[in-house]
Amino acid sequence: MYAGTRSGARGIGRSMAVFLLALAAVGGSRAFADDSVNTGYFGGVAIMGYDPVAYFTEGKAVKGSEEFSHEWLGTPWLFANAKHREMFISEPIKYAPQYGGYCAGEVALGSVTINVDPEAFKIIDGKLYLIYDKGSAEGFAAHVAEEVPKADSNWPKVVADLKRDQYH
Repeated sequence: MYAGTRSGARGIGRSMAVFLLALAAVGGSRAFADDSVNTGYFGGVAIMGYDPVAYFTEGKAVKGSEEFSHEWLGTPWLFANAKHREMFISEPIKYAPQYGGYCAGEVALGSVTINVDPEAFKIIDGKLYLIYDKGSAEGFAAHVAEEVPKADSNWPKVVADLKRDQYH
């Protein structure tokens, strides 16, 4: 499998401080134990430019706009409107996809794929999971009791592999 590169380090200190504060506020999440964010093959923005808040408020994938952008974890995130941007800024961990936006099913297998379909997603227990394709999203949801613990367990190793650039 091939994984995308992490966005540049600009603003990483400020972003990391915000991340750590948010992480402490929500008690942490193994799925966000690192600042790795999938920015896709092209574009360099999180979730290929889709609005992470819209998954929760509208129940569907909605393209964001550069007009409503916010940098978090050294990566630009786009939103459909100012309200969604403000919601994300106040609770980024709540809205950001698990496993840095990499395919949750692939992370459960101990690997990553940068190829996710922003429209192939599931919200499970209040968390956003992005998947490779819609069929795989259904399979992931059908076996969530096994898949999420596997992915949570594998995520630290996957992050270490990403840092070593194993997938490039």
